Amino acid sequence: MAHHGGGGRPEHLVASIPWRLAQERPSISFEFFPPRDDESEAQLWTAIRHLERLRPAFVSVTYGAGGTTQDRTVRVTGRIADETSLTPLAHLTCVGASVRQVRQVVGSYAASGVRNILALRGDPPGNVRGPWTPHPEGLDHADQLVALIRGLGDFTIGVAAFPDVHPDSPHLDHDVEVLVRKADAGATFAITQMVFDADSYLRLRDRVALRRDLPITPGLMPVTNLRQIHRMSELMGTPLPPAVVARLEAVKDDPAAVRAVGVDIATELGQRMLDEGAPGIHFITMNRSTATREVFGRLRL
Repeated sequence: MAHHGGGGRPEHLVASIPWRLAQERPSISFEFFPPRDDESEAQLWTAIRHLERLRPAFVSVTYGAGGTTQDRTVRVTGRIADETSLTPLAHLTCVGASVRQVRQVVGSYAASGVRNILALRGDPPGNVRGPWTPHPEGLDHADQLVALIRGLGDFTIGVAAFPDVHPDSPHLDHDVEVLVRKADAGATFAITQMVFDADSYLRLRDRVALRRDLPITPGLMPVTNLRQIHRMSELMGTPLPPAVVARLEAVKDDPAAVRAVGVDIATELGQRMLDEGAPGIHFITMNRSTATREVFGRLRL
């Protein structure tokens, strides 16, 4: 059972993510996806229980755009708060929601005792690379969402960072400016989209560090099959580095070898970023735990 901290909240719920990121030991975290149905929800809970034993700094459930998965995201995040010893980081986007609806979601997170929120603009529903159109009564940018959450309570707010340059952004300078604006609005940490090139992560981190004290944790996903690769580069809006693709394509007829190479690549990337002073690693899990646990073990975390 979690010890209760001040104000009657269990300690794991009020745990500060920026405080964990400032510690000497790398801060490890895991990201899950909202399950589509009861069967995938059961699979998700199996992964959560396996990964809970690794004592991560926090875990998050991404936010499906539009209706059904949104409700599941809020519910699963609440269940993590209630039924585990894990610190939940709640995802929140501006997609398809009026300011009033966003306030309601923040309210339901607060009611579950969730104190850490990741504020994202989000992708256009239906087509992640489609044009962005804000909700007529909604918000247009993540910094506006950060400011809104700030005004709604005592939340710690994280934001997304794009090491390979955001698909809608003209260049890296613009991305650095956007992160600085989010920090000015009240964000105290950032998590990147999945990294497949350590240099691009380090470049973004170093440029932001000249301007603001904003810890930026790299997102890492072990690729376990080739279909994922194409899906990821589509979601990210940037092609994966040719060297990474070539290593996976070289073994494409052997699923076990693809998985092994994917784990190797993730381990090498993670090791290099930790050696270069990354505050931790945010593992994107695809709701399964085995590849993540392998990389975790090989990084001797």
